[in-house]
Order: sequence, then C-alpha cells, then structure tokens
Amino acid sequence: MTDTDGRLLAVEVHAADIQDRDGAKGVLKRSRARFPFVETIFADGGYAGRLVAWAKDKTHVTLEIVRRMPWMTGFVVVRRRWVVERTFAWIMKCRRLARDYEQLTCITETLITIAAAATLVRRWP
Repeated sequence: MTDTDGRLLAVEVHAADIQDRDGAKGVLKRSRARFPFVETIFADGGYAGRLVAWAKDKTHVTLEIVRRMPWMTGFVVVRRRWVVERTFAWIMKCRRLARDYEQLTCITETLITIAAAATLVRRWP
C-alpha cells in the first residue's frame, strides 16, 4: 500500500497460494490502525468483488477499483495504477529484491521496507 506520491505505507508478503483479495485484508486492517485518516484506497481489478464491501464494513474505507476501459488497446496509462507500479520499480532497484531468495515472508517485508526507506533518502531534496 502506497500513498498518492508512491511512498510505502504498508506491506504484506504472503505465499503464492493466497489470492491477492484475501491477502489484502491484513494490509487494510493494519493500515487502518496506523493511518486512520485514509478514506479512499485505489486498487486494480484483482481486488474487486467481496473485498470492496468487506473494506467498507470492517475498516471503514472506500475501496475504489481502477479498471482498464474496454476501448483501451495497447499500452495506456491507467489512472492511479501507475503510482504503485512506479513504487515497485523504485524498490526493485535493490538487488536483493530482484529474486526471491528469502525463506520467511517477514524477512522479505523487512527488505522491502528498507528499500523503500533508501528510496526516500535518495530522493530527499
């Protein structure tokens, strides 16, 4: 989860057998406790479905699904989706994150947080 400028707010790494929608519940719960002022969260189509209603009921945030329009062909910048993709690109500059070497998800979460902090330090004016 990032803010609108691409700064990392919350991260949760889980096994590949967990759907993104199901894994998002933990991030939403934790982020609500740390960032109670967040009212709207933008997500891609993979998070559509029951998660939208769950987020409204349990965490009291509006989960807005950003979809690609049917008339869009080829590469098109989709509103709000590029922010998270840009954050992924920034943290992937950390060589340790280029491949998944870790055995524990908590270590990967820590390394992502360190890479995001390093990005913030590099971009400090």
